Amino acid sequence: MTPAPLSFTGPPVRPVKKDDLMSRVCELTGKGPMTGNNVSHANNKTRRRFLPNLNDVTLQSEALGRGFKFRISAAALRTVDHRGGLDKFMAKAKDSDLSANALKVKKAISKASDGAEALS
Repeated sequence: MTPAPLSFTGPPVRPVKKDDLMSRVCELTGKGPMTGNNVSHANNKTRRRFLPNLNDVTLQSEALGRGFKFRISAAALRTVDHRGGLDKFMAKAKDSDLSANALKVKKAISKASDGAEALS
């Protein structure tokens, strides 16, 4: 007799790797490493990587009244400041650019702001 096939309801589970936890990708903009060449005076070309300027920051949400830790690029930090804070940045951010953690925060902020609009 052959055993019955196993059935799983969710996506396959894979072990967590160190690269998953410390990837060199901005959580808010999706900016990651780029490749290029080192070019010497003799015009010799060797491959190199341009890494984004990532910083660990805690950004405050006015709608939720608490802070969230992100690993974002310096350019993203300036953009958050320019747009007027985390809540306004998340309102305009594309879901495809955000990390899974940032997407959860975006949904929580939009839910809280929708509830605040309904009360007023």
